[in-house]
Amino acid sequence: MPDVRTRLRTVPLADGTVRLAWAAATDVGRRREVNQDAVLAEYPLFVVADGMGGHIGGEIASTSAVDRLRPVAEAGTVGPKVIEKALGRAVKDIAAHVGDTDEGTGTTVTGVYLDADRADPHWVTLNIGDSRVYLLRDGQIVQITTDHSVVQELVASGRLSPEEAENHPYGNVITRAVGPSDSVKPDYVRLDLVDGDRFVICSDGLTKELTDYGIQHFLGEHPDPGDAVTAMLEAALENGGRDNISIIVLNVGVERAGQATPAPDPAATVTDTAGEAEATDAAGEPVGDSSPDRA
Repeated sequence: MPDVRTRLRTVPLADGTVRLAWAAATDVGRRREVNQDAVLAEYPLFVVADGMGGHIGGEIASTSAVDRLRPVAEAGTVGPKVIEKALGRAVKDIAAHVGDTDEGTGTTVTGVYLDADRADPHWVTLNIGDSRVYLLRDGQIVQITTDHSVVQELVASGRLSPEEAENHPYGNVITRAVGPSDSVKPDYVRLDLVDGDRFVICSDGLTKELTDYGIQHFLGEHPDPGDAVTAMLEAALENGGRDNISIIVLNVGVERAGQATPAPDPAATVTDTAGEAEATDAAGEPVGDSSPDRA
């Protein structure tokens, strides 16, 4: 089991503060020889990448994506333009590994980032592939991202029920990925910044072993992100661990001026910064003057 540590961050707003607590882990699982997942959990960007293609091709793809996104997070300026530029560079990195990668090599890239610089601070999710972002708000868990997969297309068209989709033979076939033969433009969804929200970003290695209800159960049992990640990872492994498993849990506390909100419990601190973001909202409308067109 990986050593899971909860980290804290306090982000200043024009009218208050945001207090974040998060933890992340990735594990090879019980049946794979190589971990082709990669995780980036550095404020303000939290991403999971699930690679595919050959013995080491998937590992190259997911690592390339995360390595190119890391400087974006470190710079603190996150938005669609810089994300897509970084992913474009990752595609070139993948293609440069001649002999280890091919046209079928690629990776999912799924996550969330905080835009705290604008007058209306908000979250933006991004997604390519079938890794997922879940949001627990007011006691209800919702899958925010839409899988780019053959099975999801069958469900959306009414040709397959959600129950039938769980064990469909094409369950691992995705329709979009970051790789030599695919676009690097994710889907984006804008979300309000709400006190008490909890995000789960995960690869399908988790959702193959835990239902949405199971994820919600472990969040309810474990308020601390590190404890929640550890509990979900242990459960996924006990349920079979058929694939690589990657999980990020992110807790959100918002304190507005004149309003007291308890801080997250864990004891680790990171220096404050805030990033600039551009995106589209859930309806595809531009957010800000320089936002790109809808994907």
